[in-house]
Amino acid sequence: MTTASPLKSGGPRERSFLVHGATVPAPPLAPGLYVVATPIGNLADVTLRALSIMAGADLILAEDTRVSRTLISRYGIETPLSPYHEHNAAEVRPRALRRMAEGQALALISDAGTPLISDPGYRLVAEAVAAGLAVTAAPGASAALTALCVAGLPTDRFFFEGFLPPRSAARRERINALAAIPATLVFYEAPSRLAETLADLALELGPRPAAVARELTKLHEEVRRGPLDALAADYAAAGEPRGEIVIVVGAAEGRETVSENVLTGELVEALRSLSVKDAAAAVAAKHGLPRRQVYARALALAGAQR
Repeated sequence: MTTASPLKSGGPRERSFLVHGATVPAPPLAPGLYVVATPIGNLADVTLRALSIMAGADLILAEDTRVSRTLISRYGIETPLSPYHEHNAAEVRPRALRRMAEGQALALISDAGTPLISDPGYRLVAEAVAAGLAVTAAPGASAALTALCVAGLPTDRFFFEGFLPPRSAARRERINALAAIPATLVFYEAPSRLAETLADLALELGPRPAAVARELTKLHEEVRRGPLDALAADYAAAGEPRGEIVIVVGAAEGRETVSENVLTGELVEALRSLSVKDAAAAVAAKHGLPRRQVYARALALAGAQR
């Protein structure tokens, strides 16, 4: 199977897919954009609807055609693939919109999981909507939701952050900005930065309960649970892991009940043995408060004690 040149039509093909060796015809699709979720690891997690849409589309826009070819080859899909990613999106998007306006159906997929999640596809969706084109979603696997299901942390409210900044200073600043959110926090992270990201999370948020989910749905799936500081130490000692990683962190507890007097008292006590910076960090982490806000108060208290 060959990859189509960007947004060029291929010849006649059979619009069908294979399920357990049987050929299933794919019904015609109405013109528009189809946002299709694909498996995050185990290819058996693909839905029948996703297969039908990918087989019936005129073109599949894929984040990495080499990765996506494995999936469509497994299910006998002959729809041409064309790359659509952050580096070519501005060039490809107008041609994709034009094809849909002319009556074609395009499927949008990412390397794994649900498109638009940490993915440039949202601009294509936004412009398709603005142009009055139909946009349809075929839901399915998502690494963030799968990790939430196995983390053992509250799922009634959660905040998906995606990838944190790669540099520690910017990362810690962003973590601190998230500290007061009263919800479970969900992050994606690269294996090479996992240990240092966990250390920064522990520094800014304290020993909150957390889980690290790795290689979800794959043969070597692993979920480690524990306080952030313990997880940071474990991964620092173990070396760089492999695979895709999701970090899930519990929400701050008791933040709403902290009175001004209690906060001031804890800062005064902490300042007896710690620097202003360390005292503020410790008290902020304990109550899930923005570190800068607590630091300003600690600085004022330290000045008053002189």
